Amino acid sequence: MRRGAARFVARAAAAAVARALGALTFVTLMALMALMAQMPLAAFPAAAAGAPSAPGLLDFTADERARIASHGPWPPPPERDPSNRVDGKPAAIAFGRALFFDRRLSEGARLACADCHRPERAFQDGERVARGRGQGLRNTPSLLDARTRRWFGWDGAHDSLWAASLAPLLAESEMARRVDTLADQVRGDARLAAGYRRAFGEAPGDDDERIAVDLAKALAAFQATLVSPRSAFDDFRDALLRGDSRAAARYPLAAQRGLRLFIGEGRCSVCHAGATFSNGEFADIGVPFFVPGGVDAGRQRGLQRLTSSRLNRLGPHNDAGADDPRAVITRHVVLEHRHFGEFRVPGLRMLARSAPYMHGGSLATIEDVVRHYSELNEERLHADGERILRPLKLSAAQAADLAAFLRSLGR
Repeated sequence: MRRGAARFVARAAAAAVARALGALTFVTLMALMALMAQMPLAAFPAAAAGAPSAPGLLDFTADERARIASHGPWPPPPERDPSNRVDGKPAAIAFGRALFFDRRLSEGARLACADCHRPERAFQDGERVARGRGQGLRNTPSLLDARTRRWFGWDGAHDSLWAASLAPLLAESEMARRVDTLADQVRGDARLAAGYRRAFGEAPGDDDERIAVDLAKALAAFQATLVSPRSAFDDFRDALLRGDSRAAARYPLAAQRGLRLFIGEGRCSVCHAGATFSNGEFADIGVPFFVPGGVDAGRQRGLQRLTSSRLNRLGPHNDAGADDPRAVITRHVVLEHRHFGEFRVPGLRMLARSAPYMHGGSLATIEDVVRHYSELNEERLHADGERILRPLKLSAAQAADLAAFLRSLGR
C-alpha cells in the first residue's frame, strides 16, 4: 500500500514538473521568437551561409551576397569634376540643356546633340552606327551615367566629359563646326550670349577656343545630371543587405539565377564591376574590328589621340590645373600593342533601352550578346593579353536567366 502511494506521488510530481517546464518552454520560445523578429538577417549564420530565408529567394551564400552588394548603392553620390569650373552649377546646367537641343550649333542648323542622343532611348539613337551628316563607324553610346566614367568614347580618346562633348561639335561627319564660327555665333547671338553670361559669370570674350571649350563645359554640366533610374536589381540588392527576405523575394527567380551566373561561374563581374557594372577600362572581347576601308584600332588609336590633344586634363583648359587629382591618370597612361582592338567596357544599366550593342552595333539584342559570350571564339582574342574570357557554353535555360538579369538593370 505504501509502495503504491509512493508511485502515485512520484507520478503526480513528475506531471507537475512537466507542466511547469512546458509552460516555461512555451514562454521562453515566444520571447525568443519576438527577439529574433527584430534582428537583421545577417545575424543568423544559417541565412548568411546560404540557407533559404523566404519562398522565392535563392540561397545566396555570404560570398555571393558580398559580391551583389558591390554593385551598389544606386544612385552613387555625385562627384564634381574639378577640371570643369561650372560642373554642378544650376545656370550652367540650364545653359547646357538648352545647347543640347539647339540645332543651331551644327553647320546649317541640321543637327542637335539630342538627335543622336535621344532622351526616350536612354540618350542613345537605336541605330547600329551613328548617323550625323554622314554615317559613322561606331555605335552611339548612351549618355546616362556619363559622369561616373574615367574615359570617354569607345576608344577613350577623351579624359573629361567636356572634351568628349566638344569632339562632335567639330567633327566633319557630325556637327561640322569650326572653333571660330562657334565663338562668333555665341558672341553675336543675344540668347546664346546671355546664357553664357549666366553660366560663366562673364560675357564671351575674344578667345575663340575658350568660348568653344566653355560651350562644351556647359554641355557636360547638363550631361552630368543624366543618371539611370533605380532598377529592380537595386531594390533586390538593398532588401538583401538589410535582411528583408520578403522584399528580396519579389525579384524574379530567373533574374536571381542570372545574377548568380553573372557574379559566379560566368565571371562577368570581373569587367562589369561596381555600381555602374563597368570597371571603366578597355577589353578585347572577340568582336571583329574591321570597318569599311580598314580596321578600327580602338584603344590604341584613342590613346594616341588623347596624349596628343591640348584638350586633355594636362592641357590649358583644365580649370583645376595641377590640382586636378584625375590628371595623374592621363599623365601615366602607356600605349601598348595589346591596346589594338580594345574598346571601352560599357556600363549595363538601362541595357534593354540601348540596343544595338558593341562598339560597332553588331549585336541586335541582349540574347545575341549572351550568345556571343556563350559561344566565344577564343581565336579572335589577343594572344598577348590577359586571358580572362572563355566560352561560357550556357544551356538554353542559363542563357534565358542571364538575359533576364540583364533586363532587370533598367526600368
